[in-house]
Amino acid sequence: MSKPASTSTGAASRRAVVIGGGMAGMLAASVLSTYADVTVVDRDVLPEGPEPRKGLPQARHVHVIWSGGARAMEQLLPGVTDAWLAAGARRIPLPTGLVSMQPRGWFRRWPEMQFMIACSRDLLDWVVRERVTRSERVTLLQRSELLSLEGDASRVTGVRVRTPDDEERLLAADLIVDASGRGSRASVWLEALGVPEAPLEQVDSGLAYSSRIFRAPPGTEEFPLVNVQSDATVPVPGRTTTIEPIEGGRWLVTLSGTRGGEPPTSAEEFETFARESVRHPVVGELIAHAEPLSDPVVTRSTVNRRRFYEKVKSWPEGFVAIGDSVATYNPVYGHGLSVAALGAVALGELVAEHGLTAPGLARRIQRAVARPVATAWEFATSTDIHYPGAVGKAPGVANRLLGAYVNRLMLTATGRPLVARAFFDVVTLSKPVSELLRPSVAIAVLRGPRRPGLTAPPLTGAEWEAVIGTAQGQNAPKAQQRTASASRPGASADDTPDPAARPGR
Repeated sequence: MSKPASTSTGAASRRAVVIGGGMAGMLAASVLSTYADVTVVDRDVLPEGPEPRKGLPQARHVHVIWSGGARAMEQLLPGVTDAWLAAGARRIPLPTGLVSMQPRGWFRRWPEMQFMIACSRDLLDWVVRERVTRSERVTLLQRSELLSLEGDASRVTGVRVRTPDDEERLLAADLIVDASGRGSRASVWLEALGVPEAPLEQVDSGLAYSSRIFRAPPGTEEFPLVNVQSDATVPVPGRTTTIEPIEGGRWLVTLSGTRGGEPPTSAEEFETFARESVRHPVVGELIAHAEPLSDPVVTRSTVNRRRFYEKVKSWPEGFVAIGDSVATYNPVYGHGLSVAALGAVALGELVAEHGLTAPGLARRIQRAVARPVATAWEFATSTDIHYPGAVGKAPGVANRLLGAYVNRLMLTATGRPLVARAFFDVVTLSKPVSELLRPSVAIAVLRGPRRPGLTAPPLTGAEWEAVIGTAQGQNAPKAQQRTASASRPGASADDTPDPAARPGR
């Protein structure tokens, strides 16, 4: 693609290279295209529409963008949320549109506190990719492999790539952003230049995922996201089930299991696992009434892995890593895309403040990127390390105390909206972890939940009937009927006005 002369003062001679054309790479390219001509290098041929790509096998499983990440993407690409929704995505209010059994019980479906964007990963990526590549300052170099970084231990000056015609090509740049994801070789590239190796930490629970697509039953267009989580305090493999409503009137159903409790690979065993191997059979009961549209797809590469690039004191100028190139997490928490977006926002803010070639810029960016990474890392690893057979550093005394507090907080969140709000503010990456320790929240946690725990999933009668039929819905257990009625979206925990649902309680 030919490049027009820049109309930005001093920007015409600036060049940037982004390694990887996934979500993190496209967001980085969008940021940098304001200040430089950007070349995005990717090994794949990127699809023209919301279709699968070879280098993203995990796209077959549930993906969401939490509200913190969605706001970050909207800041980078104004109008992207409306574009997702127009293409078929759902904006799901939290916890109103959520039926979730977390480790300490069912969340109540109180009025909206945060939200998520739900659709297939292919659609999420395509909407962003289509908007970013409209820019005449962004060039895609597809079917190209990065061979090495150019420069030395003090500054990275470019990249050497192998093009589709098997030729080597040098791309000089003022800034290189590694967004190549879970398979990043940045540590190897940097070591070849003499840069000290960044500390590496890994926590491996042996997690595996199995997903199928179902046709959603008629009348479920506004169906909630349904999720049954595992309880890491019980010494058994962690197993989860999730139904995510996605575009095209479909449900994306993902099962997961840690080492010793892996989900099935066969269609015949899929529903059985969802009914019998998790803490509640609700997902199995629901998908029994939905038409399967695909066979199970299994992924096993789910190790939590983090490179502490921000701790490398002699970090070179001209090179930054973001997104999964810095850290990958247990996908059950859904933080990867949102962390990538927050990292791209940090990149943009620092380039805007200091310019593309300011001394120390790359290290400032790497430190800023580490902040949202740290929050997601703590959520994932503090739980995963407790599953049987997990491999990684055992938690210290401070982490164990924090874990006990979080367990109490999760219990309290089932019956106190103030604590539920704090939890959703943090888990959606909308506020820092310190929000969970705010005095009013801590006092409420010590007091515990104001309401008894729900005894069944808080699906409404209408939601049950839309899936399993009116006659069968009327024959549901009475306790389940009462819970569904009491926990309808926007309602209090019973049919009487609930003062706890007011702000500040």
